[in-house]
Amino acid sequence: MRKSHPVRRAVLAGAATVSGIVLLLSLKPASDPGSASAAGGAAPPAAAQSPQGGRGAGSGTVTGDAADTQYGPVQVRLTVSGGKITGAEAVRAPKGGQSDQVTADAVPKLNRAAVGAGTADIDAVSGATYTSAGYVKSLQSALDKVAAASAGQDSGSASGQGSGGGTGQGSGDGSGEEQGGGGQGTQVLTGDVAQTQYGPVQVRVTVSGGRITAAETLQAPKGGRSDQVTADAVPELDRAAVSAGTADIDAVSGATYTSAGYKQSLQSALDRAGG
Repeated sequence: MRKSHPVRRAVLAGAATVSGIVLLLSLKPASDPGSASAAGGAAPPAAAQSPQGGRGAGSGTVTGDAADTQYGPVQVRLTVSGGKITGAEAVRAPKGGQSDQVTADAVPKLNRAAVGAGTADIDAVSGATYTSAGYVKSLQSALDKVAAASAGQDSGSASGQGSGGGTGQGSGDGSGEEQGGGGQGTQVLTGDVAQTQYGPVQVRVTVSGGRITAAETLQAPKGGRSDQVTADAVPELDRAAVSAGTADIDAVSGATYTSAGYKQSLQSALDRAGG
């Protein structure tokens, strides 16, 4: 009997080992799906927390008035997003002769400075005093238009909330947008392109509370003598449109065709406001 004990122990130990292996194998399939489920369940929360971009208020482009300088006009266009300057470009700058090199050196620096400062309080570029002064002047006029449009939107929004918070889209070809209720909000309206003997003219106006608060010329005759005529006439026409509040404005002396095209495009923009 004593000799059989070691064999019995070996048999028992082997049986226990086999039982343990069988138990582990039987448990593994149950644990794998749980692991897979945990791994699969972790991904959706991570995806759900991914940041999504939102639309910023006060976004778009606005063009400042052309500023005359000793060497030619300077005009700045801004891209604004969420009330901040995100882009700046000089759509017009002195050119010809030495001015080409001065403009090529100065304008990129001025553009970067405008975006960096977010205001017209920027330093003049060395060697481009006149161009810098014109740039700052046009930049300020663009910022004034942004501020006017923003103020109009705020008042239009308050008016809309008081009367039920309605928001409507401008009629026509979709170039007008109205905020607020009862037609008393702010609209940015782009007129039709008016063809003239020297080139197209197109006007955009900002209307708030039924009044023109800003006007800008998106297209105007250019090239040769037209550059100077446009630089002289367009700022006067823009101011006249805001002052008169209608398209019944006088032609600028020496710019008869441009003035006629301006009034035609202005009238089409105002027609959309009435629609």
